[in-house]
Amino acid sequence: MTTQQLSGKVIVVTGASQGLGAAVARSYAAAGATVVLVARHQKKMEAVYDEIMAAGGPEPFAVRLDLLTAEEKEFDQLAVTVLEAAGRIDGIVHCASYFYALSPLMFQTVAEWVNQYRINTVAPMALTRAFLPALQQAEDASVLFVGESHGATPQAYWGGFGASKAALNYLAQVAADEWQQYPQLRANVLVPGAINSPQRMKTHPGETRGERKELADIMPAFVYWMSRDSRGRSGEIVYL
Repeated sequence: MTTQQLSGKVIVVTGASQGLGAAVARSYAAAGATVVLVARHQKKMEAVYDEIMAAGGPEPFAVRLDLLTAEEKEFDQLAVTVLEAAGRIDGIVHCASYFYALSPLMFQTVAEWVNQYRINTVAPMALTRAFLPALQQAEDASVLFVGESHGATPQAYWGGFGASKAALNYLAQVAADEWQQYPQLRANVLVPGAINSPQRMKTHPGETRGERKELADIMPAFVYWMSRDSRGRSGEIVYL
C-alpha cells in the first residue's frame, strides 16, 4: 500500500465500529484520508476514533446513525453536517451489513427481509443520494459497496440476505451507468470473500481462522479502489 495514497480525501465509512468497517477506516486514515466514521455503536466507534488518533492519522469525524431506523431527513442531515465540518466529500464505503441467520425460506419472516434490505440496500442508496451533489463536484470520487458472493450465486438458506446483496449489486451498477457523464466519479462492488470478521464467523461457525483471510490482506484493494489509481473503472463487481 502506498503511503498517503489517499492524502487530502474525506471518506465516509459506514459500519465503522467493528470488523471490516473499522479495518477500512484505520487503513484509510493510515493512507492519509480524513475518515467520517458512521455507526450505531457509540463506544466501539469511539475506540476506532482513538486508534486512528493514536496511530497519528488525520483526526476523524464520528457520527452515530442507526441505518435501520434512519429516514430521508437523517441521511440528508448527515450530509449537511459532514460537509459543513469537513468542507468536502471524496468517497463512501458502505461496509454496514445486517444478517439474521441461515434458514429455509419457510422460516424467514417479513421483518427479517425488510430489515436486511433496509440496511444492506436501502441505506446505501439513501446515503449515496444524500452526498451525491458533493461527490459530483469532487475532483476524484469513489463509492464502494461491500458485496457478498451469495448476491451473485443464489444458494439455499441465504434467502433475504442474499437477495438484499443481489439488489446491492444492481444498485451499484445502476449508479455507475447513471454517472457516466461524471468521469471522475465511479461506483464499484468489492466482495471480500472469507475474512476474519464478526459476520463471517456468524455465517460460517464451522470455519477455522486459518481458512479465512485476515482483514489486513484485503486492505490494499480497498485503498486502490478508493484512490485515483482506480479512476476510469466503474460498474465492476470485484472478488478479492
